[in-house]
Amino acid sequence: MSRPPRSAMEVALVTDSASCLPPGAEGALTVVPLHVVVAGRRGDSREVGHAEVVEALRSAGPRAGVSTSRVSPGEFAEAYRELVARTGCRAVVSVHLSGGVSGTVEAARLAAAEVADEVDVRVVDSRSVGMALGWAAQDAAALAAQGGDLEQVEELVHRRLAGARAWFYVDTLEHLRRGGRLGRSQAVLGSALSIKPLLTVVEGEVVLAERVRTRGKALARLETLVEEAVGQMRETGGRPRLAVHELDAQDAATALADRLAQRLDVDPVVLPVDPSLGVHTGPGTLGVVVADAG
Repeated sequence: MSRPPRSAMEVALVTDSASCLPPGAEGALTVVPLHVVVAGRRGDSREVGHAEVVEALRSAGPRAGVSTSRVSPGEFAEAYRELVARTGCRAVVSVHLSGGVSGTVEAARLAAAEVADEVDVRVVDSRSVGMALGWAAQDAAALAAQGGDLEQVEELVHRRLAGARAWFYVDTLEHLRRGGRLGRSQAVLGSALSIKPLLTVVEGEVVLAERVRTRGKALARLETLVEEAVGQMRETGGRPRLAVHELDAQDAATALADRLAQRLDVDPVVLPVDPSLGVHTGPGTLGVVVADAG
């Protein structure tokens, strides 16, 4: 059997499912799915979907046996080797969920060392979540397809990630607390568990951005923070793009996207969070990512 034709691309792109890319948008990207465990059954985030995670969390809360499981270095090594075999690429840029909240990027680094004699893999810790890394990987893949070399592609990834901001509203901090994903916010848990939390990502860690008493006030504050970030980006010549992420809150996410579109003259994309992220944020999650399109 003949082998498929090799691509002219010198560089291939890999990311993980925390990039929250919409179906069919992966293109030249390879997306390694993260893992979810529900009632002792382990599957990747394509097999254990949003509805199953939401049902498990709602039925028994954080004690429902819902958790995540780290991707193994072997899975990343297999993805890198498959890319070399399929495309003939000489290098890979691998962009991943913040190392401050997941061991995914460390697994990718171990895999990169394992395949070092076969292909040059540059692993990038996005220090972010959602479409902040999704857009960075997509844009870098487009550049690679146009003939960009390794240094150019890696530099574009870092440029796209620079200045990206993310905020998330969650109904409760309990899911994040139990999953150990709160970083420096641990110090305020005692008083924070009774409020409607607004979270952000700072230096790769999930931290409590605002302590608000009602959901309405939290979402209003979220819109203000997004407006400020968009304004600052435009002042420096940037071209802001927005993603609204949700878990079991599609109607609210669409309404939020509509308000932001009218308020900021943007066209946000509305996407569910990956089930592996939803395990830790819980049903009712609403988030906004602001990133520069360059």
